Amino acid sequence: MKFTDGYWMLREGVTAAHPVQALDVTTGPGTLEIHAPTHPVRHRGDLLKGPVVTVTAHAPMPGVIGVTFTHFRGAPPHGPDFALAREDFTAGTASDEEYATLTSGALSLRVSRTAPWHLDFLAEGRVLTTSGPKGMGIMRDATGAHYLREQLDLGVGTHVYGLGERFGPLVKNGQVVDMWNADGGTTTEQAYKNAPFYLTDAGYGVFVDHPGRVSFEVGSEAVSRVQFSAETQELTYYVLHGPTPKEILRKYTALTGRPALPPDWSFGLWLSTSFTTSYDEATVTSFIDGMKERELPLSVFHFDCFWMRELQWCDFEWDPRVFPDPEGMLARLKDKGLRICVWINPYIAQRSPLFAEGRKLGHLLKRPDGGVWQWDLWQPGMALVDFTSPAARDWYAAKLEALLAQGVDCFKTDFGERVPVDVEWADGSDPERMHNYYTHLYNRTVFDVLRKHRGEDEAVVFARSATAGSQQFPVHWGGDCESTYESMAESLRGGLSLGLTGFGYWSHDIGGFEGTPSPALFKRWIAFGLLSSHSRLHGSSSYRVPWLFDEESVDVLRHFTRQKLRLMPYLSGVARAAHEEGVPMMRAMVLEFPEDPGCAHLERQYMLGPDLLVAPVFDDEGEVSYYVPEGTWTHYATGRTVTGPRWVRERHGFLSVPLLARPGSVIPVGAVADRPDYDHADGVTLRAHELSPGARVTVRVADVTFTVVRDDDTLHASCDTPRAPWALAAGERVVWAEAGTGALSLEVGEAASSPEG
Repeated sequence: MKFTDGYWMLREGVTAAHPVQALDVTTGPGTLEIHAPTHPVRHRGDLLKGPVVTVTAHAPMPGVIGVTFTHFRGAPPHGPDFALAREDFTAGTASDEEYATLTSGALSLRVSRTAPWHLDFLAEGRVLTTSGPKGMGIMRDATGAHYLREQLDLGVGTHVYGLGERFGPLVKNGQVVDMWNADGGTTTEQAYKNAPFYLTDAGYGVFVDHPGRVSFEVGSEAVSRVQFSAETQELTYYVLHGPTPKEILRKYTALTGRPALPPDWSFGLWLSTSFTTSYDEATVTSFIDGMKERELPLSVFHFDCFWMRELQWCDFEWDPRVFPDPEGMLARLKDKGLRICVWINPYIAQRSPLFAEGRKLGHLLKRPDGGVWQWDLWQPGMALVDFTSPAARDWYAAKLEALLAQGVDCFKTDFGERVPVDVEWADGSDPERMHNYYTHLYNRTVFDVLRKHRGEDEAVVFARSATAGSQQFPVHWGGDCESTYESMAESLRGGLSLGLTGFGYWSHDIGGFEGTPSPALFKRWIAFGLLSSHSRLHGSSSYRVPWLFDEESVDVLRHFTRQKLRLMPYLSGVARAAHEEGVPMMRAMVLEFPEDPGCAHLERQYMLGPDLLVAPVFDDEGEVSYYVPEGTWTHYATGRTVTGPRWVRERHGFLSVPLLARPGSVIPVGAVADRPDYDHADGVTLRAHELSPGARVTVRVADVTFTVVRDDDTLHASCDTPRAPWALAAGERVVWAEAGTGALSLEVGEAASSPEG
């Protein structure tokens, strides 16, 4: 939200009060408390008026400092609140005549005790960012609404990323971004997944601890500052020190929650009925059998909305006119080796039998007058399940448990964005704060059901809406995109932005959701989709089985699906890193190469894990330009090398896409190409790329750790656990080990076996 009219004036009707000095500073165990008048105190008479801003600082973990600034404290507390972690840790404090300081790891907050007002965040002797004069403020607009605002300096050349899944430019500088979940598609400034966290390439990130509407002006209202504001009497934000972007994400996800680890089977290919298409068991079976006949590996089949009867979503009952024997059908599909996903949402249509049941039990969201909140958008007369009520959560969960008992394995948790504010929640939550947070309760409820009945290692959803902390409940997909190259590109921007907000896994509708893609677009999107964390064929009004496009689409889908499945030893390790460290599988180039200025704005390519560069092709002809950072990179498919830093322009056929291995990498490649959930270490090949003399690379595959060392012109490899067989490869040269923990050696110029085998 903008408050100013240029640099000197405020907008009409706006008033502002800014801290001008720290009147007093109190230090406690790991805390600072500051009282800051908004006018100069020259004599005792100046102490008789306000406002005074109360600022407190604390450190929940090393390298993270929280700042809370408050005007009036008298309002009763209203949730919801983000659940944040705290380590058993006490920050250091110091105070002298000039400064008071709170130190957390390498990060310090320094408060000037003399005018003018200054809060500096420092690390390793360098100022990261500052809240200076007229930055922090109490603002009122022309209607009398009360806002708290903060402005943090934006250094020269600093780029801002994150703020959720946003489909515009990856770099947020110059943008106005409001945290307000909306069902707006991928072609607008609205977002399904808003999270009030931004990451910079200047060594720090900022998380605003407010679940409701937070407005960010990123170098827009004040072009050398990031501004954020919310309509509240108290606002908390955290500054997180890296210094690298990866380390910032590690700290942010330690604070707000790390992603769960999805099961291996979820990384295979998902096929959907699509949305408004007509289908029954015969249709579904024809798709699945058609995939098998064409040797197209399939892992998950998804039933979209119309598995239930029209006009009564959700009732969680199979439409008996179309699916008269759901248990038998699911058993037959699972006999084909498939997992089953079904579509759900958190809304209950008036025609659904669950509407009367939920109304009677008090499980539906109410208006202030006590009646059920309803509208006709999406489902006629629909209501929302009130997930703030534990009883309502249990009621909803019981409906899902019945589906799990039938043989369903996971759920597509659609919707959860259009949440009203003219309501009363069961637990008294503030409607404005609950708008974005609703999806968190919804997806947590579903994820908990899956954990309870399928186990911690088997739980996975396919979610559209999210907020900060929702990364704990993967997977998320990008929402309703068009069947165009432009929408393919905007989907990629959204996924990279979401990854820079702490979400580890992400997917999108291959071919686009709205409309029917051309065969060329479909094939280009297949390559992108199968080089994403999770891969799903899904559309709105048309099917997405490849033979309906052309026979080459079948070949393309087979090629890239089999390639992804053989990459599972590598991808499973990348997925584990997302779970353990909070670093996403699909990484904007800046995340891996923050020191390379050529990577700052790159948004049409990405790193899949630390070692594979992917540059999707966005036109029919196959023309693609991409940037290669420093070093000699190897084309994964051909072994051809490219040395950077440089821009490369290439033309690719439909069976090819720029996929390059990082110099110095060892990529484990599996021996199985028809399913993702296999013993990844059995028969694995270690592909070494441009290892420097003396390099030593450790690779973990399942429960086995391999070590590859280059000694002059020889590569040596060994494993710590008896496994058979495995191989070492450099270029097209391969050496196999048949058994045991022994070592392999491979001359860079020719292949040779070691005495150990």
